[in-house]
Amino acid sequence: MMRRVRPARAPSRVSATVFALALACATAVAQAAPVEYRIDPGHTDVIAQWNHLGFSNPTAHFGQVDGTIVYDADKVAASSVQVTLPLSGLNSHVARFDAHLRNADFFDADVFPVATFRSTAVEDLGEDRLKVTGALTIKDITRTVVLDAVLDKAAPHPRNNRPTIGFDATANLLRSDFGLGLGAPAVSDEVQLRITTEAQAAAAD
Repeated sequence: MMRRVRPARAPSRVSATVFALALACATAVAQAAPVEYRIDPGHTDVIAQWNHLGFSNPTAHFGQVDGTIVYDADKVAASSVQVTLPLSGLNSHVARFDAHLRNADFFDADVFPVATFRSTAVEDLGEDRLKVTGALTIKDITRTVVLDAVLDKAAPHPRNNRPTIGFDATANLLRSDFGLGLGAPAVSDEVQLRITTEAQAAAAD
């Protein structure tokens, strides 16, 4: 006597719906949303370096940096950075020179107390390298500056488990483009910027 073989049951609409929801959830997890990080001024430094009469290459540091970094690992072009540099944090380790940098010959810090940078485009160059194009404003003069950046690390911070990110970046600019050209070209017009920064996501509610 032959046994009858029952045909396979078609998946129910309920099962199909559950599967679709599970797939959507898995996709959402795989494509993480952009994260906004707050710059940590205690672990951020912007260093300007120039040549002095061919004899030396002094530096000045811009501390007390404030700003945010939005980073999207899945879509790097959606990332952005916004930074404020208070000139009160400028430090060349020479007090008399710091006073000169803040007066009207250079930054005129009483009138223009901060410099700002706001990105306009972020390009993924591969291998954790980024090209960050943005608008740098000093003394109400805005010029386009390109940062060559490297993602140092993105991971939970070992002290508080918050998402944390770190970058190093470099850029070259002409100080005369920002009304800071006193002494050029004997003192080099070109200035190299070196930036290192660490930023943390806000604490979860």
